[in-house]
Amino acid sequence: MLTTHTAAELAAKLHSKEVSAREVTQAFLDRIEAHDGEYGAFLTVDADRALAQADAAQELLDAGTATSMTGIPVAVKDNISTNGMRTTCASKILENYVPPFDATVVEQMNAVGAVTIGKTNLDEFAMGTTNENSAFKPVRNPWDTDRVPGGSSGGSAVAVSAELAAVSLGSDTGGSIRFPASLCGLVGFKPTYGRVSRYGLIAFGSSLDQIGPFGRSVEDVAMTSEMISGYDAMDSTSLVDAKISTKGLKDGSLKGLKVGLPTQLFTDTIDSGVREVLELAIDNLKREGVEFKEVDLPSINYGVTTYYLIAPAEASSNLARFDGVRFGPRLESDGHIESFMKTRGELFGPEVKLRIMVGTYALSAGYYDAYYHRAQQVRGLMASEFEKAYQEFDVLVSPASPSVAFPLGGIKDQMALKLLDFCTIPANMGGFPSISIPCGLSEDLPVGMLLTGPVMSDERLLQISYAFEQAFGRDYRRPPIL
Repeated sequence: MLTTHTAAELAAKLHSKEVSAREVTQAFLDRIEAHDGEYGAFLTVDADRALAQADAAQELLDAGTATSMTGIPVAVKDNISTNGMRTTCASKILENYVPPFDATVVEQMNAVGAVTIGKTNLDEFAMGTTNENSAFKPVRNPWDTDRVPGGSSGGSAVAVSAELAAVSLGSDTGGSIRFPASLCGLVGFKPTYGRVSRYGLIAFGSSLDQIGPFGRSVEDVAMTSEMISGYDAMDSTSLVDAKISTKGLKDGSLKGLKVGLPTQLFTDTIDSGVREVLELAIDNLKREGVEFKEVDLPSINYGVTTYYLIAPAEASSNLARFDGVRFGPRLESDGHIESFMKTRGELFGPEVKLRIMVGTYALSAGYYDAYYHRAQQVRGLMASEFEKAYQEFDVLVSPASPSVAFPLGGIKDQMALKLLDFCTIPANMGGFPSISIPCGLSEDLPVGMLLTGPVMSDERLLQISYAFEQAFGRDYRRPPIL
């Protein structure tokens, strides 16, 4: 089956003319139609549009002007703007919103002939950890459909894990790519902040958000990252030397590599099964010549608290535009203020309203210095601690998630859900590149290893991840799907 191949394998078949771009796209469309009812990964699929893009990709392949991503079906998280295709953020307030423009990453995909196979489900406005907060339907994990896939990019993760797309794009504000990648047995990569344009990404936390890819292999996410990265004048936070290169991806060596193990991320808060899988993987890498050493990064203990002040504060500002006047439907009531309150009160979900209220409070007069300003100071401390550690280590390694996938509705405590992000949040705080790669199974469910490197070390981080992946092997990665 074509859908079982990695993106790199499909690219080889397309370039050798073994298959056509239309055949590849049709195979994924057929699988979506047959199986996505089990998973809830997609909110919008436009088969005619996808096949037209596949035909255009075939012209590039026939002309010899194709790239490694030409003809590759890509699923796109539904908070990334697509011209002429619904972009809902999985929210009732944007249920029928159709953008008049493409996000820069979508423009870049179109330019190289990648195929947008559809728009994927997410936690509403990317606010959530389990992908149960979508206004339309939950997303289910292909490894066990009674379990969560992780969030907020759960639809993008499941699209690849269930073989409904070759690769996908998500967004990562506090772990929303790497956490679901871990729970779904995928590679999930958050590039350095500023290396991938955020123009056209409907913002949650502007200083934290970063678009990145999911794939079945490190090579797949590297290929995708090269396609979507680069300087963009439309994004004021875009870095000048932003393009990510795949050159040298497979040339890395494990011998003599220095890896730090943050003690705060290997405590009893990590499930024993996850810790056991990580320890076995680390022992495997030690035999390959990797040098491991514990490192103390005390600011990690304040990461979740800091994140849940900064991110909601930025969300409060970013989501003010959804007022029933400028965007989305308007629910009429007696007077403008009443209509505004009714629209936001009824069309925003509970998690979104909670974060807006927390953020508004943190920014309010009398509390700004005590909460938001103090959180930014801790954020700076965290970044400096990590930067100091990178003077000694090539990368830092930890679990990507403290647990394997758990049952839908299995965690009711909202604070317990938020604490699941504590391994992934530091990379967003410092803008560091970070990647989750599968390293084994616990209870027949995937475990992800998190690698985080210094700012602008994306190529080196991908190279190290590729070498780790070769040491681990990839035989266990396919979930028990048809």
